[in-house]
Amino acid sequence: MSFLSIQFFGQSIGKQTGMHVILPPGKGPFPAMYLLHGLSDDYTIWSRRTSIERYVAELNMIVVMPDGGRSFYCNDSRPGGMAYENHIVKDVVGFIDTSFRTIAEPNARAVAGLSMGGYGAFMLAIRHIDVFSVACSHSGAMGFMQRAWPDRSDIQTIAGTLPQDGRYDLLKLAQELSTSRPRPALYFDCGTDDGLLEDNRMFQSFLKKLGIKHEYREYPGAHSWDYWDTHIQQSIAFILSHLKDKKIIRVNSRTKATAGRYRRGGLRF
Repeated sequence: MSFLSIQFFGQSIGKQTGMHVILPPGKGPFPAMYLLHGLSDDYTIWSRRTSIERYVAELNMIVVMPDGGRSFYCNDSRPGGMAYENHIVKDVVGFIDTSFRTIAEPNARAVAGLSMGGYGAFMLAIRHIDVFSVACSHSGAMGFMQRAWPDRSDIQTIAGTLPQDGRYDLLKLAQELSTSRPRPALYFDCGTDDGLLEDNRMFQSFLKKLGIKHEYREYPGAHSWDYWDTHIQQSIAFILSHLKDKKIIRVNSRTKATAGRYRRGGLRF
């Protein structure tokens, strides 16, 4: 396994940027998981604050940790604004598919994230089903574009500059998803002491009302790295359970046990 720190030019955002990549040994081709950071962090945070390297050490899967600024992974239409949605689905995915031996198909790509990145994972997967087939969220900001965020003027500023046609509203996206095929596989969880818990419960209820298949869990914990380091393992197991039929994941006894614990527990709808 190799750990790469990559700097490259993001055409969609018009600037140099970076990402971390965990690359399995062997010739491939490999599936890929794109792992998104939260509002106050950058692309280095997952590798600095979690054991993500250890969790995927036995998997034939590339893990890509790109930078999303403070964009909520949306395209900012203001003069000088940066198009981070385009950056992820075009620049980052394109760079990975060009640079490494990937399975360049949506059924071999997953996107996951925490907080802002949890929202981003769902939004990107729903809007770009031709790119991603699996989305996972931890403590996701599912109420972005819905909540007033009275204590966060920076979030209000971001939301206020986005198109108001619903393209970044998860509720409207879910409504559109309910009448379309194919659909991404959706998993999300939230801590019971997390300030975003009600947003996640609201979104889960909305998905259930629409009849959209998903998996949602609540665990003890807050909006913290202790929580995310523990539960990113649920995302990995969920991704394994959706990619395993392609026979592109090497499952040893440890990952098999993890997937087994995942299948036995939790809420299914």
